[in-house]
Amino acid sequence: MSYTIAVIEGDGIGPELVRAATRVMDAAAAATGVELAYESVRAGADRFRETGSAVTPADMNRLREADGILKGPVGLPDVRHPDGTEAGLLGGILRPGLDAYANIRPIRQIPGVPTVTTWRPGEIDYVIVRENTEGLYLSRGLGVGNDQACVDQLFVSRHGTERIARRAFELARSRGGAPKDGVRRVTVVDKSNVLRSFALFRAVTTEVAAAYPDVELDFRYTDAAAHDLITDPAHFDVVLTENFVGDLLSDLGAATVGGLGMCPSANIGNRHAYFEPVHGSAPSIAGKDRANPTSQILSGAMLLEHLGCRAAADLVLAAVTRTFAEGGGTLDARGCLVDGAEAYVDQVVSRVEAAGATRDLTRPSRAD
Repeated sequence: MSYTIAVIEGDGIGPELVRAATRVMDAAAAATGVELAYESVRAGADRFRETGSAVTPADMNRLREADGILKGPVGLPDVRHPDGTEAGLLGGILRPGLDAYANIRPIRQIPGVPTVTTWRPGEIDYVIVRENTEGLYLSRGLGVGNDQACVDQLFVSRHGTERIARRAFELARSRGGAPKDGVRRVTVVDKSNVLRSFALFRAVTTEVAAAYPDVELDFRYTDAAAHDLITDPAHFDVVLTENFVGDLLSDLGAATVGGLGMCPSANIGNRHAYFEPVHGSAPSIAGKDRANPTSQILSGAMLLEHLGCRAAADLVLAAVTRTFAEGGGTLDARGCLVDGAEAYVDQVVSRVEAAGATRDLTRPSRAD
């Protein structure tokens, strides 16, 4: 099996995270008979500063032609549009441009990773499924206003809701259920008691749910969900949200499992997909061997699984889990690696190679 991966290194810590991820991916690929070829694509804030565009049309075509896309974090604090909004970001370009409508964000507590909660590993293991092409963020760059008032619109369609709901229910079918009770469950998070757009989101999802009688349909208002994801995370299996709400709740979830550096993500459409960390480019720690590459590495594992390279993905996930569980990765209060990122990646690669040599492809406790 041979695959071409388009790589966007990004800005700030992006290049060093991507290098770490491709090292681990290469080790897993070699152990499982997969060939990976990487094609670099320049995009992000630095590219915007040079050209006035975060990604060129020609490079968008290169991304569409790849088998998969691995993207590092992008954006720099000093690269801005005249209205003050951040320039050089890619979410508003890649998601609609690739029709990558499903943002999949696993929230999983790994043994050995310190957290701010008292929950134990295995008690936090859910996935946020966030609609990626509609919602409030569809107004990016399109808001109407002046220095006295501004308006951004929240857009929800039947078509967009149907396809993201189906994705959520199919994902729930593939998992083992919520940690608390083993029930396969989709929890819809909205503000349907206040906004008509969310009422449509809930109504359409309820219609889709009829085709999945084996998956429980559950509801939370957004504010209640923020509470319950902290106080009762084991109840949740798959959490389905509008774009803006999913962005907020995934950061909340990350705080309960060791920080943003522990959380990968996928942006998946029917034809194209790209994989990235959920955090930003953190230029203040770039080049200091401190940035935690776990989110990027696990995003690489999600890419491998999306390509059908399940054994390689399993090796990566198992190696990361074992490295932390065996004390190989120590995080400080900011989520940075105390003993350095390079040393941590060396340990992950060694565990991938060792497990591959013995074909120890046992998947960790639950699927993401």
